[in-house]
This record gives sequence, C-alpha cells and structure tokens, in this order.
Amino acid sequence: MVRRFTMSGLAVALVASLASVAVQAAQITEDVRFVASDGVSLLLKVGGEGSLETARPVIVEFSPYGPTCCATYGGPDYNYVQVHIRGTGDSDGRFDSLGERTQEDVVEVLDWACHQPWSNGHLGVFGFSASAITIYNSLHFALPCVEAAVQWSGTHELYRDLLWPGGINNSAPAVGVLGLIGAPALAAVPNRLGRNPLSTLDMVQGLGDAGINGGLSHPTLDSYWRERGMRGDVNHLPILMVDGFFDVESRGAFQAYQELRDDGAHLMVIGAHDGVPAGTEGDREAEGKAWFDHYLRGIANGIDQQPKVKLWLADGDREDDLAGDFVRYDGTDWPIPTTHWESLALDAATSGTAHSLNDGSLGFTVPGATTTQSYPTVPSLPSASDPPNTAIVGAAGFNALADAFPVLTEMTLAEPLGLSYTTKPLSANVLSAGPASLELHLSSTAPETDLWAVISDVSPDGTPHPVALGRLRSSYPYIDDARSLKDPQTGDIVQPYGVYDAKTPAAIGEERLYYVEFWPIGNRFKSGHRIRLHVLGLSAASAPSSAAVNSVRVGGPSGSRLLLPVLPGSDLRTALQ
Repeated sequence: MVRRFTMSGLAVALVASLASVAVQAAQITEDVRFVASDGVSLLLKVGGEGSLETARPVIVEFSPYGPTCCATYGGPDYNYVQVHIRGTGDSDGRFDSLGERTQEDVVEVLDWACHQPWSNGHLGVFGFSASAITIYNSLHFALPCVEAAVQWSGTHELYRDLLWPGGINNSAPAVGVLGLIGAPALAAVPNRLGRNPLSTLDMVQGLGDAGINGGLSHPTLDSYWRERGMRGDVNHLPILMVDGFFDVESRGAFQAYQELRDDGAHLMVIGAHDGVPAGTEGDREAEGKAWFDHYLRGIANGIDQQPKVKLWLADGDREDDLAGDFVRYDGTDWPIPTTHWESLALDAATSGTAHSLNDGSLGFTVPGATTTQSYPTVPSLPSASDPPNTAIVGAAGFNALADAFPVLTEMTLAEPLGLSYTTKPLSANVLSAGPASLELHLSSTAPETDLWAVISDVSPDGTPHPVALGRLRSSYPYIDDARSLKDPQTGDIVQPYGVYDAKTPAAIGEERLYYVEFWPIGNRFKSGHRIRLHVLGLSAASAPSSAAVNSVRVGGPSGSRLLLPVLPGSDLRTALQ
C-alpha cells in the first residue's frame, strides 16, 4: 500500500510526533534524601508525568546500580520512585549484599512512599536482577501498601542461584556485579565527601566485605546466605516473574514461582539478562504494564486470566532463539502438568558422532556390562560450556562475535577433553522443558572435584549446541529428599535439592553417587537431531577445585543416567526407536 500525504496531512503527522515527544519530555523528577531509622541517608529519585502534585499509583524499585529517574514501567498513569540502596549509588551506609538492613530499608521507604502527596496509596514494586533479589529477600516482612510486583530474573537463593551454584564459586558474574555496583558508588564520592565524609569509608568497606563474604569467607550455605535468600512471603502478592532459559540466574524465578503460585503468580519465560527473541521486543514490558494496570488501577484487562506459565522454548540453540526461532508453549503450572522424565542410560558403546575421549551412547537400553570411563578436569571453554554466563555478556558484543565465529558457542572445541554420550537421530520433534537431573557414579583422584555437565542439541551436520547446564562440587554429595522434586509417576528425583551446609570430601578413588541438578531446560529437539550429554571440566569462568582425573561408571542396573523432561504431546521413546 502506498501512503500519500497532503501538506495538511504531513503537518498533522509532524504535530502529533512533536506532541508525543513533548509528552515524553514532560516527566517531573526530583531527588529526595530519605533518612532510615538508623540515621543513614538514602538517595531516592522520584518522578511523574507532568506534575508530582498528582496522586497516582506508585511503582518503586530498589537498586544498587545508582539508577537515574525514572524508567516508566507502567506508563504515564503512575509515579515512580527509584532507590539507591544503602552503600551504593549516592546513598550512605554500608552495602550488606541485600541482607537484613537493606530489607528493613525496603519496608521503611515503602511506608514513607505510601503516604506522600503524589501517592494514592497503591504501590507496586519492580525488580530486575539485583533489584528483584532485594524484593524476594524482603517478602518475609510486611511491605506497606504494596499490591503487586513485576520481577525480571532475580534469585530465590543468592547462594544457590547465582554465586555458588552446585557449591561452585561462580566468580565471573560475581566480579562483574561488584564492578557494576562499585562504579556509580565511586562516581558519587564527591557528593559523599561534601555531605558526610565518613560515609565514603562505609561504602568502600561494604563493597569490600561483599567481595570477601561472597567469594571467600562463606563457601557453604550458612546463616549469612540464608539471610540473603527468600524466607517466605507474608504479603501474598500477585507477582509476574519474567525469566529466560539461558539467563544467568534463571533458576531463581522458577523456584520463586513454585513457592508463590498459590498467591496468583505468573511465570513468563521469554528472556531477561539473556535477551529476548527477535520479534518479541516489548512483549515483556507490555505484559508488565498490563499486570500493574490490573492490580494497581483495577483495570479489567484479563491479564489475571492469561495462562499462568508462558514459555518461549529455544529451537535448537540460544543464537537461533535470539534470531527469532522459538517455540511457544503455555501451561497451568511449572513444571508443566503431566510432564514425564525419561531415563536415558549412559552407555560405553561408541556412537560414532562425537569427538570426545569416549564417544559414548545415550539411550533407553541399560547396558548389561559395567564400564568405567575417565577424563581430566581441564577447565573448559566458558563461551561454550557455560551458557548462562555467556548469555549475560551477549548484549555487550558477544552475540555479534558468536554470529561471526559460531564455534565459540558450540561444544565442538570443549568436548574433546571430556566424555560424551549421544542418542540416535530423532525421528520426530521432541519438546523438552523442565528441570533435569544427572545421576552420576563417579570417583576421583582428588578428594574434591567439580562435576560439570552440558546437554547439547546436535544438528544433522554433527555440531553440538549447548542448551542446558548442570554443576556440582563433589564435596556436596547429599540432597534434601523432602525438598527435591520427584516425578509423580515414577518417584525419580528430577530436581535434586543439594545440601551445601558443610563439605564432605571423598576418599581418593572412592566412588559415590552424585545428583547433579540442571537448571531448567526449554528446547525443541527437531527430527534428525540428536541429544548429547557432555561430562567435562568446569568452565574457566568459575573458580576451580584441585586438578584431577575423574572416572564415571556406566552400565549395569545402577549405572549413571540422565533424567530428561519431555512435555505432553512429545514421545521421546518413539522418536528414538
């Protein structure tokens, strides 16, 4: 269709465009110093369209990244407060890694915001990453006037979901987070010196303590970490949780949803840190706006009647997903009801498809003979074997680099020094979504070693594309049976809940059974593709334990196996016949 403009029509279009810009530029903002109950001064940035004299619903965010005012998460019908949490940005006090004192600040600021003239008493909270973690960690306190929340990513348990997954120090994102927090805090030093010189010392000590406590002083899940995890919700808030299958802290939103689903939570797995598929830009923002409109403004837009779980599954790998190749699947719960977990045995029989130390097979037939297969714990290429940490730097240029050099994010370079187990080609598409578990019978030449496992989608040309990751330090062989997720049909443990309270090293050469938790997978394995499991040295982006040679026992009635989730309507057994 060719559109023709008359002069008057063009003038109207220009006026409308200028009016739109004018409306966007009409936000009124102001900085407010809020004094907490312990005397610490926090910087709050308050904003609203046109005038702060108009009482509106208020959306509040608590961030350590020194936010500027104000991202309009719900549009012009809301006022906004963005808080520099203590010891970060231009707020005084000592950063406590989102612990108890920060949580108390959340309560006090919300109570204050509720009673300001620009507030109509209806508050919502927004969070992304650290600001989402702040809210999850605070839900055991009553949050004044808060009626709904939108949370992008964020951890359910900071130890387990981001900084020590599987008991392994996740050093790369930890250093990055400290850098992102520290930069705006250091930039605000002149303001601090003019306002309260001693607060600069507090800021420096707080960030230093965060690095030491997060990376060195607390390697086990102790009371320090329990204060920095979700401890229940006394508010019963309806929360929209937005996440991505390749997100750096994806486990958190899935776990939070499972805990809060009875309060009206919804889970939208489209992307957070990991980016969203092409063609879906704005979808999560629109859903969040509708969520706030419904719960804070009482608009009957039907968002509460939408499917509780919306999934954007990858269609072979992360790069194709970002390019817009994805599969949509909705459900009433997570894991999707009637999901079944297929038990795939690790087999020493050669598949003839992989370039690994063993080139083993993966299938439904349990080998009668028992075999031990060994590999060295050489650190692996992180851009391939560590999809969550790769995804977090994607938007910073790595996605473009991977497009130019695809081998960087394929397992081709990582698998030669590890073990691999590969299925036959699939004769039909198989949808896999849910947590997965690897039961690994393993011994080592070291008392402590790191178990690293990757599930790949192998395309017909033989290229393995990583789609899920499992991690476990061998000093943590125990699981909490009561908190582990089991397949309701078989009783198999399909999401082990590891116990990280204390280390229990193995004797050298002692074989033990390890339950390795995979963070949720969401992928369509297409007809003609294969499924491959890699067992190899941990990513070079994580802090390693001792060098060792690990040996895996396969075959026999209690051999190692992978428990893979299969969605209703897919039949992996038939596809592998």
